[in-house]
Amino acid sequence: MNQTKTQESKMDAWKSEIRDGMHIDWDMPIVMDDGLVLRADIFRPIHEGKFPVILSYGPYGKGLAFQEGYKTAWEIMERENPDVMRGSSNKYQNWEVVDPEKWVPDDYVCIRIDSRGAGRSPGYMDHNNARETKDIHLCIEWAAQQSWSNGRVGMNGISYYGSNQWRAAASKPKHLAAICVWEGWNDNYRESNRHGGIACSFRKNWLEMQVKTVQHGVGDRGKKNPITGETVCGPVTLPEEELRKNIEDIWKRIMDNEMMCDWYIERTANLEKVDIPLLSAANWGGQGLHTRGNFEGFVRSKSKNKWLEVHGGSHWAPFYTDYGLAIQKRFFDFYLKGKKNGWEKTPKVSLLVRSPGEKFTPRSENEWPLKRTQWTSLYLEPQKKTFSQFPLKQEAKIQYDMMGDGVTFAFPPQTQEVELTGPMSLKLFISSSTIDADIFAVVRVFDPNGKEVLFHGALDPKTPIAQGWLRASHRKLDKKKSLPYRPWHSHDEKQPLKPGDIYELDVEIWPTCIVVPKGYSIALSIRGRDYEHDDAAAVLSNMKNPMKGCGPFTHEDEQDRPPSIFGGKVTLHAGPKHKARLLVPVIPKKK
Repeated sequence: MNQTKTQESKMDAWKSEIRDGMHIDWDMPIVMDDGLVLRADIFRPIHEGKFPVILSYGPYGKGLAFQEGYKTAWEIMERENPDVMRGSSNKYQNWEVVDPEKWVPDDYVCIRIDSRGAGRSPGYMDHNNARETKDIHLCIEWAAQQSWSNGRVGMNGISYYGSNQWRAAASKPKHLAAICVWEGWNDNYRESNRHGGIACSFRKNWLEMQVKTVQHGVGDRGKKNPITGETVCGPVTLPEEELRKNIEDIWKRIMDNEMMCDWYIERTANLEKVDIPLLSAANWGGQGLHTRGNFEGFVRSKSKNKWLEVHGGSHWAPFYTDYGLAIQKRFFDFYLKGKKNGWEKTPKVSLLVRSPGEKFTPRSENEWPLKRTQWTSLYLEPQKKTFSQFPLKQEAKIQYDMMGDGVTFAFPPQTQEVELTGPMSLKLFISSSTIDADIFAVVRVFDPNGKEVLFHGALDPKTPIAQGWLRASHRKLDKKKSLPYRPWHSHDEKQPLKPGDIYELDVEIWPTCIVVPKGYSIALSIRGRDYEHDDAAAVLSNMKNPMKGCGPFTHEDEQDRPPSIFGGKVTLHAGPKHKARLLVPVIPKKK
């Protein structure tokens, strides 16, 4: 105990220096209301003045170099996005937060804070909870009161650094002036941990690969900051047993709580309380974690000044490219500096419309979903494994093994180009041989030769265009929140199936965008397990498992999906009494 205190005392003093055209404060202490001291690195202009602040708060280790902690992701970005490398030494690059060398010269202060229990900040690590939200709130108010601050604080960052912005904004800090949520989920249950009620193993692997490696107390066993030479995870090197006691077991929580409960609710922002200017930047390829949150945040927030931008490509690169940087700076220049740059005239919705071959066409819209959407029902024909424009006149059915490849319904090749942009929903009528069934809905595109066209996902380079999930026993809908194109399941009551009986299910399929060329076909696969393509698996150094179409967002845990229940057979029913259909958003060309 005394040794630990001695080690921690080494951090009582913070260091300040001028380096690479910036005034840098290393390990600046920020004292929380319970006395715990968080540590921040602050990058600011050398000259005197009061400047706006870009703040980020998260668990990935503020001193861990992007190039070292996320080696393959960096190498891909370096190879495919050379504009990221220009105009910066890249020495200060850190995973999913802004590059200070590209912000400080424009008179911004950039603050990176190690979250409680992470990196150089001590404490118990418990992600996305009320304590973390309060910490962020206090950090925002602290930053606004510093002598170099103009009192306007913005938050910016990807993924975790995006998702916590929803909660921070909902807590209403006085000096939080604007947020840029770049690929940031919000709903802790539906988006992060349980897709349609099915446990997603991402968080378990994420904790092991990305978080425990930079937990405060790893100390000498971890990495060093390549600039300061200090250990990324603080001066304290704690025994493994103590480290385990200092971190929340997320996976146990997920396993212990199949249904919606206070644990998930606490970690989800009330979007109706978000009322400050916001830029929500989504990725069409973010199926499995981020995409839904960005669209829901844009639609459901009460902000009078809000914008939605949607792009493709990898999860990280668009944020750092000239394209992404320009959008972010125009937004923050307007709201944090008061610069008259015409941002207020920016179209509310900016889409990079996706076509096969990773081709994107920029287009401006006024709302989401698009007002001119032609909501079109494609009715399932089990016997022909295709779709019809009208419900079947006779009852039909088809059966599949839950652990097999399921059933694929394919539309005939298109006679003309068609665009699908927006959310989708799937209405099914099923019977099961067991007391439950997991539905995995996969929307796919095939070229004229019958080969599936795969698209660049946020993390997985080869993915289908859209996915949805639902556990049949979680079929109960919240009728007040449900929309025809976005069913909303309450997840507050488990309703087991009676084997052989037919049940109606509404499956939410996350928003997507694809221009299907003439001669190509649209297909829907209904399965009882995760989709996998036939190509070689992709690998990222910071992800545990090879990726085969779903990225790291898989659902294979036998505790959650025991074979005795989820290894049976499902029968799909269609006909005049069972109008099974896929609802798709057809977008006519602008006149």
